[in-house]
Amino acid sequence: MSKIHLTAGIVRHSICPADRAKVDFFDASQRGFLLEVRRSGGKTYYQRFVDARGRTRQLRVGPADVLTLSSARQIAKRAVADALRGDDPKMRRDEMRKTVTLNEFVRDYYLPHVTRSKRSWKTDETILRIHVLPVLGVVFLDEIRGDAIERILTHLTAERYSSGTTNRVVIVLRHAFNLAIKWQIPFVLKNPTDGIRLAADVTRERFLSVDEARQLVAAIEADQNEPARRAIMLLLLTGARRHEITQTRWEHVNWQRKVLVVPLSKSGKSRAIALNDSALRLLGETPRIVGNPYIFPSSKTGRPCASLHFPWDRIRKRAGLLDFRLHDLRHSFASFLVNQGVSLYVVQGLLGHAHSRYTQRYAHLTTDTLVEAAERLDMLIAKA
Repeated sequence: MSKIHLTAGIVRHSICPADRAKVDFFDASQRGFLLEVRRSGGKTYYQRFVDARGRTRQLRVGPADVLTLSSARQIAKRAVADALRGDDPKMRRDEMRKTVTLNEFVRDYYLPHVTRSKRSWKTDETILRIHVLPVLGVVFLDEIRGDAIERILTHLTAERYSSGTTNRVVIVLRHAFNLAIKWQIPFVLKNPTDGIRLAADVTRERFLSVDEARQLVAAIEADQNEPARRAIMLLLLTGARRHEITQTRWEHVNWQRKVLVVPLSKSGKSRAIALNDSALRLLGETPRIVGNPYIFPSSKTGRPCASLHFPWDRIRKRAGLLDFRLHDLRHSFASFLVNQGVSLYVVQGLLGHAHSRYTQRYAHLTTDTLVEAAERLDMLIAKA
């Protein structure tokens, strides 16, 4: 291995022999420093050094058409000094190249994990795809800061997204970065969602009045989409969650016990939805499609309706209930029962709530019912 004293002139005029792919010119004045000259004409500075484990390693310093010889020597000297202190510059550069963007992390790490471990993984995927990745997808994981996430939340709030959506963005990202830290993704040492507070959860209480219920029933019965209108009517009659009705199969109906069995509910367990006479009559009048196990399949695909969004939007507009959401049918079911004096414990069972705290939102309706009952007693005593 021959050495020469590298000068700016040698760097500028050196060429690679035609019979070789490249040639190395080692510097006689700086140990391990060399210039690589390739047949193509490209020239690059390198520095060889011995790491803390006694291995000979070679670090790429930079191209000769960008760095001057003196600058390249200084960079190479600092790299050797770092290596002597135990900070291997090549290893650090290799680690830097292993750092992934948020797009790559979600695709290669996060989604494969949550699809196995989280029943609501589709919600995570939707939140990331629609609200996060278009903004932060190309950013390396270790370069994402809390202020960038705050800007996403500010934008969503300005676009009138609910606190539930903005909070879900924070929760999903917090989970993702906790996993990145746990899995020791290079240079991800801190969760950027730390310090970001969740917005106050706004509990939306919108119940149907008796007159509104009549208007809605008429609008449902007038809709032309038969599977959708039957599914929506069953939601009103049972207080079930949307997917519990749209995904149901004929085999799930127990006619003798008057229940609709949900094999896997939101709580992760099976549950039985009580069917009143109107619900049973609706199911009994629903035509069965040969070879199709679903009760309310789409007439176009034969699969369950994904969201009921379009038929529901059409129905609520026809009923003059523009501020009424599909999920509010569930709230109205509960309010009707509570106002009829049914206990919160029974309502909890009918709604399939895993914890009583979810049913407590209807507690004020119980108070109204009790006051009304007390007033009736007062009237009876007054007449006596």
